[in-house]
Amino acid sequence: MSEEAQRLQKIIAQAGLASRRGAEELIAKGRVQVNGQTITELGMKVEPNDHVEVDGSPIEGREKLVYYLLNKPRGVVTTNNDEKGRQTVIDLLGDVSQRVYPIGRLDYDTTGVLLLTNDGVVANQLMHPKSRVDKVYVAKVEGIATDEKLAPLKHGVVIKGRKTAPARVTIERVDKDKKTSMVRVIIHEGRNHQIKNMLQKVHLPVVKLTREQYAFFDLVGLQSGEYRKLTGAEVRRLKAEDYKNYRRK
Repeated sequence: MSEEAQRLQKIIAQAGLASRRGAEELIAKGRVQVNGQTITELGMKVEPNDHVEVDGSPIEGREKLVYYLLNKPRGVVTTNNDEKGRQTVIDLLGDVSQRVYPIGRLDYDTTGVLLLTNDGVVANQLMHPKSRVDKVYVAKVEGIATDEKLAPLKHGVVIKGRKTAPARVTIERVDKDKKTSMVRVIIHEGRNHQIKNMLQKVHLPVVKLTREQYAFFDLVGLQSGEYRKLTGAEVRRLKAEDYKNYRRK
């Protein structure tokens, strides 16, 4: 076995066909062939000249791995295709030729930091619950926020039968005349509509929501709808970061 040999699931993920976990599922279901032989066991290593097929289609070579940071605007869906014909985050990446996909999701009316890539290994690493990647949100809410009202979020609240992990919550400002507040919430989970549901639970419905930071990425230098390619240093840090011990300072 040469030094260039790599695990089969990593090859599939790096080709942009699935996340690492998704690649493992493809193998387990017998949908992957190496040199004409169906592989169902995980852990197999393949050489650069081995012929790999997924569902009968060959992986001719690894697609160049790319990484982008987008400031997602309101009214755009976080998906590659939309059945309703709405604008997607992929539509915003006008000069990106590779087939990329978003890491995680932001709601239709939520703005802010969104990473996109075709690197299934990195995407899976970031989204895995054990990585505990910080996600920093700023929410405009109806009502007067107080430490007492927000206290339950710091201990976890039950949403749809599951208790959330403790969140870090601070009050940014309060407008007593308009009876609205700005609240900063830091979580590491990624449930559907989580911030909105958490604040609704403490009777502070969300009016406007922005994700200001994801891991060590923020919106500095990016206007709404703008995107940029990650620098080499950022990609190296992204791959090397120990997310289990990462905390925003």
